[in-house]
Amino acid sequence: MRSYHVDSGAGIAGLSIKEHPVPRPGPGQVLVAVRATSLSFRELMILRGDYVLPVKPDVVPISDGAGEVVALGPGVTAARVGDRVTATLFPSWQDGPFGVQHLPQLGGSLDGLLTEYALLDERALVPIPDHLSYEEAATLPCAAVTAWNALTGHGSGPLPGQTVVTQGTGGVSLFALQFAKALGARVIATTGSPAKAERLAELGADDVVDYRVTPDWPSRVRELTSGQGAEHVIDVAGDLGRSLEATSIAGQVASVGFVAGDPPPLDPRAIFRSGATVRGIAVGSRAQFVAMNELIEAHRLRPVIDRVFPFEHAPDAYHHYASGQAFGKIVITV
Repeated sequence: MRSYHVDSGAGIAGLSIKEHPVPRPGPGQVLVAVRATSLSFRELMILRGDYVLPVKPDVVPISDGAGEVVALGPGVTAARVGDRVTATLFPSWQDGPFGVQHLPQLGGSLDGLLTEYALLDERALVPIPDHLSYEEAATLPCAAVTAWNALTGHGSGPLPGQTVVTQGTGGVSLFALQFAKALGARVIATTGSPAKAERLAELGADDVVDYRVTPDWPSRVRELTSGQGAEHVIDVAGDLGRSLEATSIAGQVASVGFVAGDPPPLDPRAIFRSGATVRGIAVGSRAQFVAMNELIEAHRLRPVIDRVFPFEHAPDAYHHYASGQAFGKIVITV
């Protein structure tokens, strides 16, 4: 079998393919023939060397993937040979709040899924919705679960008629748009591209704000909500001060990341002025993954995929993702 390996900070040029014997699953483990993987922003952070969680040397990268169970270790009861599965990014996080005991993560401190065969803890497995392909299912574990947690992890999802703001066209934002619409919310999306604005509207966004044309996009959000602001803002850029300006009193800002680079400092007075809650998101638990899949199945949702690369061209997939030109997920078939 073949696997890609890389060290934290080695960059895309540091990716290398190595051959190994196909492993045998031990107690509580399953062997999965990986069919597809997908990239998320954390993968670029790992290659840059600035990922916030531990990364072991010579790690098999990528947390997100989907495949078929081909062998079971002793005592496994949660899976059968032939099952189509994905896996949670944090294998031990089954439900409840996140804690340090759940820090081990695929593609970081644990080997990931840019490989032909992966050994996985049976507790991590999540069945694939029947209508999704392996390529589509491979996009779910990081970006989709993060979006789901951002919308629903504070206790309840957006209510019908409430407003959700999404930022840009990355994986988390596109999933948040789809989920919010399925939950009956109104979505205001921001982007800096007229072409992407059209695609966001086609995907269901009720309003799209081009922040290059309207730099003060929080004020535009307030105009579009009759001065009230949005009940939910999914912040992927890291500019929490501006997200708070767009949020309603007692609203929610889900802080997902800082894809725009070094974020500006947050003035505590902005929180008090807004009356909103800022909540950091660490992907999500297996229970949240399962609940998300129920919505995906009920509404027959399909992930937005920008481009699919073959296993042998995985570095090209990384380069395409790093270019920032994609609309949707980048998938690597195995």
